[in-house]
Amino acid sequence: MTCASSAEIARPKMQYSPRSSRCSFAHAASSSADGACPNATAHCRTTKPSMMRSGSLSADMVPLVFHGLRCAVKHDDRRDRLRRPLDRRVGTSSLGTVTTDATVPEPAGTEPITAARAFDSFELPEPVREGIRAAGFTHCTPIQERTLPLSLAGQDVAGQAQTGTGKTAAFLITVFTRLLEKPREGRPAAPRALIIAPTRELVVQIANDAKMLGQATGFAIHAVFGGVDYKKQRDDVQSGVDVLIGTPGRLIDYHKQRIYDLRNTEMLVIDEADRMFDMGFIKDLRYLLRQLPPFDRRQSMLFSATLNFDVMELAYVFMNEPVKVSVTPEQVTAERVEHLVYHVGLHEKLPVLVGLLRREPGARILVFTNMRRSAERIERTLQANGLAAAAITGDVDQRRRLRILQDFKDGTLPILVATDVASRGLHIDGVTHVVNFDLPLDPEDYVHRVGRTARAGASGKAISLACEDYVQGLEAIEGYIGFKLPHDFPDDAILTEHIVHPPRRREERHGRNDGHGRSDRRHPPGPQHAAKPAQHGPRPSHPEPRPAAGATASATPTADGTQRKRRRRRRKPGDGTAAPKPATEG
Repeated sequence: MTCASSAEIARPKMQYSPRSSRCSFAHAASSSADGACPNATAHCRTTKPSMMRSGSLSADMVPLVFHGLRCAVKHDDRRDRLRRPLDRRVGTSSLGTVTTDATVPEPAGTEPITAARAFDSFELPEPVREGIRAAGFTHCTPIQERTLPLSLAGQDVAGQAQTGTGKTAAFLITVFTRLLEKPREGRPAAPRALIIAPTRELVVQIANDAKMLGQATGFAIHAVFGGVDYKKQRDDVQSGVDVLIGTPGRLIDYHKQRIYDLRNTEMLVIDEADRMFDMGFIKDLRYLLRQLPPFDRRQSMLFSATLNFDVMELAYVFMNEPVKVSVTPEQVTAERVEHLVYHVGLHEKLPVLVGLLRREPGARILVFTNMRRSAERIERTLQANGLAAAAITGDVDQRRRLRILQDFKDGTLPILVATDVASRGLHIDGVTHVVNFDLPLDPEDYVHRVGRTARAGASGKAISLACEDYVQGLEAIEGYIGFKLPHDFPDDAILTEHIVHPPRRREERHGRNDGHGRSDRRHPPGPQHAAKPAQHGPRPSHPEPRPAAGATASATPTADGTQRKRRRRRRKPGDGTAAPKPATEG
């Protein structure tokens, strides 16, 4: 069976010189349509109407402006043509050179690959086949079917597919197959394969999948990430590692301590590359890539749910003519997801959320929010209303985060509240509902959140609560996913349902505090332990007048009518008042 080529863009051949700038390539990659400007300079980008005001342009600049407008129109038409699905029967694709013999549009609603290819049809080593059988895999997903023929042949690949379609298995099978072809070269603490992921949870998941697929290969597989087991992870890497999986921060930390060496690395995998940019890891990532051997002495693979221009520029710099593999890019979200948006007020979100969760007994629900304090508040509200829920955020201890995720995967925890830390790459089977308590600020985050459900052919529901704070981002989300989201209003039964609001946590300003908003009260509140009211505000600049020498202390009446003496305040040094002279005898 001939695997369809993976070219998404049919570009003409481009000559690149090491002395040429990266910007020239970047502009050429976006404006190389037939008949476009062959000399792509600043005049092609002069398309703003403000640049064409009367008196703002000289006579010799007017033809250049209209030439730039003509180029921009052709470039836009070029991008519209690139969004159409193509049938790529023959040819190879890379970022540097692309040749396509046939580009025939496919009818709408058809898949490029009709029959799934079995893993037995690939020439894989027996240890890898044992791992595939242990994982229960029999046939390839579309991204695996298009990636494996290229990667097993030694070609660099930049893959784009919907989340949950098997990208992890695609690069792990390639890594194990390529490493089994030749023995190790170098010292034990030099990893032969380096896999970089943006989040700790994704690193743990990739490591678990790698140990399952590579259980018969005999490779030493170690994961390094922050927040837990610093010395243990360091000792494991020093003892010997074949496949090293980690986050950029911990990888750089150990590398600068010379715990491991990257000069003999044979395989490189970057997972969720666009998330590296979003989380600010691009400088760390570039540092690690510069420590590796040259791109022609290693094989590189890059995978992500979305491949933007920044990611493709990174692939162009650090990869060896990678083939861009794209599976159904015209449909961004998963197919079997039922979308629904509820328009609610800000004060109605918690009652609606509790009412929706009460109507779904036995479901496994993932609730996303934008801020950490919102996640903590939702967790306490759900627990106060008898719903078992837990929250994971960036501030939660790593051990507790892993324990909560494991409980959610096992089914003992039905509701998980999370920020976007859990929206990338985590494969949790059986998630039936995804609730966006807050609409995401980035349209791409909506795709990643919704991708936690309807995985591996299952169906799911995606419910979003659009309030006045985040409803302005709904139009951008619909424009990104390419269709209008159905919307509705919650019925009165949900809005009028009674919910219990937990008490708000307030940090005690005057008292011992453990750093999490809880004061250390050793005794229950009572009249004998009542705290005195705190005195706020600055101390008065003029002290109270003191009675003259020989004067008796003033008395103040109490509630029962008795007289109570007012104790005289002791004068503090330096308050500016003269101390009364003591009475002397004689």
